[in-house]
Amino acid sequence: MVKLGEAIEPVQRPEVPIPGKTYRQIGVRLWGGGAYERESMDGGETKYAQLFRAEAGDVIVNKIWARNGSVAVVDRLLTGTFGSAEFPMFKPRHDRVTPKWLHWLTKTPFFWEQCDLHSRGTSGQNRIRPERFLEIEIPLPPLPEQRRVVARIEELSAEIQEARALRHDAANEAEALTKAHLNRLFGDPSKGIKGRMNSGPWVRLNDVVSDVADGPHVTPSYVSEGVPFITVLNITSGRIRFDHHKYITAEDHAQFQRRAKAECGDVLISKDGTIGVPCFIDTDKPFSFFVSVALIKPKRQLLDGEYLTWVIRTPALQERIAERSRGDMIRHLVLREIRDLAIPVPPLPEQRRIVSELDALQTDVGVMKRLQAETEAELDALLPAILDRAFGGEL
Repeated sequence: MVKLGEAIEPVQRPEVPIPGKTYRQIGVRLWGGGAYERESMDGGETKYAQLFRAEAGDVIVNKIWARNGSVAVVDRLLTGTFGSAEFPMFKPRHDRVTPKWLHWLTKTPFFWEQCDLHSRGTSGQNRIRPERFLEIEIPLPPLPEQRRVVARIEELSAEIQEARALRHDAANEAEALTKAHLNRLFGDPSKGIKGRMNSGPWVRLNDVVSDVADGPHVTPSYVSEGVPFITVLNITSGRIRFDHHKYITAEDHAQFQRRAKAECGDVLISKDGTIGVPCFIDTDKPFSFFVSVALIKPKRQLLDGEYLTWVIRTPALQERIAERSRGDMIRHLVLREIRDLAIPVPPLPEQRRIVSELDALQTDVGVMKRLQAETEAELDALLPAILDRAFGGEL
């Protein structure tokens, strides 16, 4: 163990900002996330009298957030970027340390803890002073051993990234499995693609529903307790999640219900921003919803709400919804376009059989996704464990 000051030394490459000249800026992410290029700025926009140029291999420190792992080694692509005096830089002594050893070291909880300890008690929101940063003790074996350990870390890191890519592919395949099944089942009449389900002609949604209405076009007065007020964020799972929502008064709820009364068996669909996300209402719990959500009330003798939710999820309907949406920055789906959507409407027993089939598929996909989430958590824990062993002399 040696002090950082034996392996790195302060370096400054100052430049007085020139109005009219563009400066690439460097930033440092928290928790070992590395250095990155921020937005460029004109020299006349900065409040600093000097900026300091970074070069590949420099250790750059965010004075304020070093205690939260905001320390990194500058990548060659960031050579020529600039930071203020709030980002002191240090040059490695190449006879003592390799930049890659420092690169991996800055990603360890051990190093973050040392930065935290050396930041305490200093002025200015616990900024770490450069001289205190150089007092941090680090493991520093001979250069050949550093290179051997770094090579092993990078080998294992590459294997972790490969495993992440495979897990990502598996997650995409799980999602694609549902879409492929919906395609085989329903097809796409607009493209002449027949589905396995022989449901006859598709009908206009408005012919098989009693109402399509959105939430209030005013922002209500929120209260600490009352009736849940639902937004798009609460319906993205396909079922209403009663968490992280706001509340409105019973009086406002009663007024909003006159416009659109949501009941068990109805369907919600997002119509602003993230459009076309359907949600089956499977609860009798009272709630109101924002203007970004629309309510579809199926005629129960003709259309099952769960079946409609699955139909809206089909690639064919999602494509129609995207085509009919409006807006440049934020997409909107007007109620008229929802009513005009064409859907297949087989007899109710067939609708319910299809729902059972798709629910079973969704259960299998859900199991796959849970396994993938567990794998992701294991992968997240793997690299820190490897680095802990590496800098503990056990790799």
